[in-house]
Amino acid sequence: MSINIAIDGPSAAGKSSVSDILAQKLGYVHLDTGAMYRAVAYLTKVNNVKTDDEDKIVSLIMNNSLSFNQDGRIVLNGEDISEKIRSNEMSMAASDVSKNPKVREALVALQREIARSKGYILDGRDIGTVVLKDAEVKIFLTADPADRALRRVIQNKANNIPADYEQILAEIKERDYQDTHRSVSPLCKAADAIEIDSSKLDKEEVVEKILAIVKTKI
Repeated sequence: MSINIAIDGPSAAGKSSVSDILAQKLGYVHLDTGAMYRAVAYLTKVNNVKTDDEDKIVSLIMNNSLSFNQDGRIVLNGEDISEKIRSNEMSMAASDVSKNPKVREALVALQREIARSKGYILDGRDIGTVVLKDAEVKIFLTADPADRALRRVIQNKANNIPADYEQILAEIKERDYQDTHRSVSPLCKAADAIEIDSSKLDKEEVVEKILAIVKTKI
């Protein structure tokens, strides 16, 4: 029996990397919803569209092909843009784009349609509270901002992206504030979600905790 797994949490808590490992171990597909918003932010940049012009942004979504390949990497019009959307600039722009109700509506509808057949792991800010309210397993993955900033520095350096710890820490705190205070689908823990603090855990330890939870549902 396949189920759907919702993993929510703040920026750089390890949601994406943990979801990748889980997908491999379970034979599931990881649908990175955060990458979808980053991709839309990237679209606004290359098309010179303001991040608050929701009608034009929805038009961009409808007139461009956005998908994931077998490895869970995001593809825009046939081009793998996974690395291009991982900059701090795209992270902040994604937060701005996600404030638009029509944009969220368009992407949520796409995410729900994809996950309908089960066997998906979705991570983001509002998966358990909005996108997949009926997900069989809901996880709220969090970590101390300082730990998250250090992880982002390591990730950026690995991808040859400029990485200043203090700047990234400030941006993470700003992103946290934006995500938790926005009027549309703010970041919050679903009532039936299980919280995991990954501050002192490595990725494999987090994965094992989630797998133990999943086994009780399958």
